[in-house]
Amino acid sequence: MPIVTIKTVEGLLTKEKKQELHERITDLLVEIEGNSNKQFAKFVIVNIKEEPAENFSMGGIQASPELFGISS
Repeated sequence: MPIVTIKTVEGLLTKEKKQELHERITDLLVEIEGNSNKQFAKFVIVNIKEEPAENFSMGGIQASPELFGISS
């Protein structure tokens, strides 16, 4: 049972983009780990975790929503 966690900045992904990630990551794991057996999909867990931009830093500098192109 593969478990995939994707951590991203809150507000970057639309509901549609999250759905696409869920589907494509699942398809990839079915192909690779499940030997293309579509029944394997029911064992794939994908979790998208969103964090506020302020929880990230780059080069020791705390990130801002604007850095990621998000209006605050």
